[in-house]
Amino acid sequence: MKRYSKSQISAMSRMFSATVLKEMAKKGRSGLFRRLLEESPILDHVNTSSTVRNALDSAFKILMIPGNRSEYIYKSAIVQKILTGRHSLRTASMITEFRTGSCKADIIILNSTATVYEIKSERDSLSRLLHQIENYRKVFTKINIITNEEHMKEVLNTVPDNIGLLRLSNRYQITSVRTSKESLDAINSGAIFDSLRNDEQIAILQKMGIETPTLPNTKRHHELRRIFTTLDPYMAHKEMVRTLKQTRSLANQTNFIDHLPVSLQSAALSVTLRQSDQTRLIAAVNTPLHMAMTWR
Repeated sequence: MKRYSKSQISAMSRMFSATVLKEMAKKGRSGLFRRLLEESPILDHVNTSSTVRNALDSAFKILMIPGNRSEYIYKSAIVQKILTGRHSLRTASMITEFRTGSCKADIIILNSTATVYEIKSERDSLSRLLHQIENYRKVFTKINIITNEEHMKEVLNTVPDNIGLLRLSNRYQITSVRTSKESLDAINSGAIFDSLRNDEQIAILQKMGIETPTLPNTKRHHELRRIFTTLDPYMAHKEMVRTLKQTRSLANQTNFIDHLPVSLQSAALSVTLRQSDQTRLIAAVNTPLHMAMTWR
């Protein structure tokens, strides 16, 4: 099996970054993508008739190899195997990098409840895992850790029994090692409030029939939080799920995502793009590679 340098792996991983994606969406081209392509081994794997789409798929295929896998490969597996594999964008939604206390949850999938997926790839340390779980339990009722064979034994010996464990196999399949158990014991209304946007905080209070105070902005946030902390944690969580499914809905993304290579779909679902941006991104992805090599 061919081995690639750290710099080559890094270049291929960065092809799927929000920076590259947004640049393509805004300009219809990306000078950064062209530079990363030159730093990667991809030009040795494609031919003269290839497109940017082919280059991305080729990079993704290399990154899928155990030992090369970055966090993005795990996120893509969750999108492909769980979000769109078991659910659909019309019935479920996804949030990435969702702030929870002093941590950011890698992926949240919203369906009938909200489930956290914390990724521990080959390159990740497990030193913060218990601290992350402690933060997530205050906001979410179900938590899954997705990792690889090398980390699995240590994770099994580290996390509480109610935390679900998933393994990303060498063949890029997700298998369940232990099913997550729903728990409301640690749910904290104040922690939920701190994780939400202001419009979502207000929407939840209004849905619960609570009038929001008319105060200067300097005092309003403090008062809203005080009110929120008086809510029953179960009801606060229930309304949070309902509200986030509306405010972070991906239902209108289905047609757009279908026009992108599978390798790029997780990245595209993690950013907000206008209709015109989506059109430019699709066009950029279908650009012949010899033309993309002129991007500046």
